[in-house]
Amino acid sequence: MDFAVVDMSRLQFALTAMYHFLFVPLTLGLSFMLVIMESIYVMTDKAVWRDATRFWGKLFGINFVVGVATGITMEFQFGTNWAYFSHAVGDVFGAPLAIEGLMAFFLEATFVGLMFFGWDKLSKLGHLGVTFMVAIGTNFSALWILIANGWMQNPVGSRFNPETMRMEITSIADVLLNPVAQAKFVHTVSAGYVTGAVFVLAISAWYLLKGRHVAVARRSFTVAASFGLAAALSVVVLGDESGYALTDNQRMKLASLEAMWDTQPAPASLTLFGIPDVEARETHFEVSVPWVLGIIATHSFDKPVRGINDMVATAAERIRSGIFAYDAVERLKIDRNDMAARERFELHKADYGYALLLKRFIPDPRLATGEDIYKAAMSTVPNVPAMFWFFRIMAGLGFFFIGFFALAFWRASRHNFETGPFMKAAVLILPLPFIAIQTGWLLAEIGRQPWVVEGSLPTFLAASSLTIGQIWTTIIGFTLLYGTLAVIMVRLMLSTIAHGPERSAPQRGDLPELVPVGGRSAGGIIPLPAE
Repeated sequence: MDFAVVDMSRLQFALTAMYHFLFVPLTLGLSFMLVIMESIYVMTDKAVWRDATRFWGKLFGINFVVGVATGITMEFQFGTNWAYFSHAVGDVFGAPLAIEGLMAFFLEATFVGLMFFGWDKLSKLGHLGVTFMVAIGTNFSALWILIANGWMQNPVGSRFNPETMRMEITSIADVLLNPVAQAKFVHTVSAGYVTGAVFVLAISAWYLLKGRHVAVARRSFTVAASFGLAAALSVVVLGDESGYALTDNQRMKLASLEAMWDTQPAPASLTLFGIPDVEARETHFEVSVPWVLGIIATHSFDKPVRGINDMVATAAERIRSGIFAYDAVERLKIDRNDMAARERFELHKADYGYALLLKRFIPDPRLATGEDIYKAAMSTVPNVPAMFWFFRIMAGLGFFFIGFFALAFWRASRHNFETGPFMKAAVLILPLPFIAIQTGWLLAEIGRQPWVVEGSLPTFLAASSLTIGQIWTTIIGFTLLYGTLAVIMVRLMLSTIAHGPERSAPQRGDLPELVPVGGRSAGGIIPLPAE
């Protein structure tokens, strides 16, 4: 087995996923903000809200198109670079992806066109309904994709069939209601909402700094501040739920992101800072907050949180048990009617995937020595330093967004849109949500290594039989393609932002735009001049 090919395939998928996740969160965030702005337009009949909706809708459309293109490429890779994965789990993994294509993608494709070209052909309520369906479709796409990803991290509702050597669905309800998938969905979608809110806030602040399109910018700033504050709070709250889900299903990931080498008695402490030392299996210069991790991870004060060393020992036990299941499967390949082998498999089938970890070190797991079992057990520990720091970057940015949006909401509620350091900061923080999302994705995917399907299929067994040259060719090709798309998208967005929103004819209910004379401290008001 050429592990270099496996590592290159992982690199290719990681790169394409990172490209994709530069576009999808913004699409999620803008979708419901369009619904909010258009709802205000329908209720107030003010043309400025129509202008705002159409302007942000253009930016949504540009981002949406590129997001679709990058997502399709990712799905093709399951067949090209991960052939055994597709063969072994396609019956389960393919179901939510197919539903995503049939329900969400066609839903979006149908209503996106109506949203862009139906402004003058549909009633106000009809067009608002179309915009709402676009937002629903966008979020449904995320739901089904995260159901598929959540199953990889917690493969419920399925079983391994030793006769076909494939995973099969036993309960579609368990697959759809997977607690890991649900926690990932609400957390990920909320992060997308934060991204959209930061984007709108930054562009609106830039307009206010330049004194351009002030009417649209002030209203967009207010919506972004309100929506962003709610989204940022939900990210942190739902992140707590994700931590609780890890306690039940991915304890090694939880221990690794905390660099917790030994089991902590209840209630466990949360590490704020430290320097993980993989060789010594300890964390130097550790600064901890008592009780916090125990409350987040167990929702109790009397349950311990297991450490890495303890779970490595458990993995070794499961590997020994899995060897019996592996032997039974090999016997069933020879004689499907071997009832003794079938009974042995049923007894040890939960640990079959752990025996497959030995294939990284020895061709036949039944011949494994104690040293081989120890190496395989240690391979269940992901990259602890990367996990530790990615989590702290993501969490730190999450709390930063709460504070920043709270200040933005306070300023907007007081109609304080004066230019100054805060508005400049609002423009400069535009890259931060994308950094937070990328670190969160890396945290999730590095944390489940060495598994492509947790506890069932190791990553190194899932790859296609390709050459390094073939993979480099596709990596270079994807990079050039996505780089070109990114340049086109950025240029289109910058051009749209530079042009600004188009002004509609005033409608019933419109009033002259009023701004404070000389700022909030002045006594009078004057009409806002036409832009």
